[in-house]
Amino acid sequence: MAVAAVRWSAARPDVVPRSAWHPDPAHREKPSPSAPSVKAVFVHHTDSGNDYSPGDVPEMIQSFYNDHIESRDWGDIGYNFLVDRTGVIYEGRAGGVDNAVIGAHTLGFNVGTVGIAAIGSYGGGERVPDAMLDSIARLCAWKLGMYGVDARGSTVLVSTNSGSRFARGTRHVFRVISGHRDGYCTDCPGNSLYARLPDLRARAYDLQDHSAPSGTVPSVVPPSFVRRTLS
Repeated sequence: MAVAAVRWSAARPDVVPRSAWHPDPAHREKPSPSAPSVKAVFVHHTDSGNDYSPGDVPEMIQSFYNDHIESRDWGDIGYNFLVDRTGVIYEGRAGGVDNAVIGAHTLGFNVGTVGIAAIGSYGGGERVPDAMLDSIARLCAWKLGMYGVDARGSTVLVSTNSGSRFARGTRHVFRVISGHRDGYCTDCPGNSLYARLPDLRARAYDLQDHSAPSGTVPSVVPPSFVRRTLS
């Protein structure tokens, strides 16, 4: 007997459009392709310092964009969203914030995932601003909820690139809110932000609609499958 799905929907947060930091229509990229769904979120930091004002942010994002297209040949900024230290959310990669746009943020695991970058450096014991964490949680709750995904859950992703930590075509279990380092050999999103991921998952879950018929189970990959795939 099929179990009815939990409704994990959440409100859409305010998102500042790309035009705020990339206004030149002559340089609009072809929108990136979209995946069928969103299964997970990868959290990043930009490692660009924390001594900035809100007015500096559009120019900072433009500099990230320039690096991603000129030095990394990604064709656009790699992140789907960026969040500043005051909690303002910015649209990143082109393609529409409501779509499952394939970014260039976590090599091997860009398909079906969302890359959210915290603007700042969080690798040396810095405090993660509560406003920033709250906005990232709202983004996670909304984007995962659009596809019926529990923010506390786990999911299986298939590596699409052998340059990642995992061989191409292999299946791996991730928390649906993971850090960049979980999918790639990097310190990102920094130890301070990575340590807040359990809190981030709890905040995102609290923002989701948990109503469901009696007997519904959360969308967490069974522990037996985790042991089987990671052994």
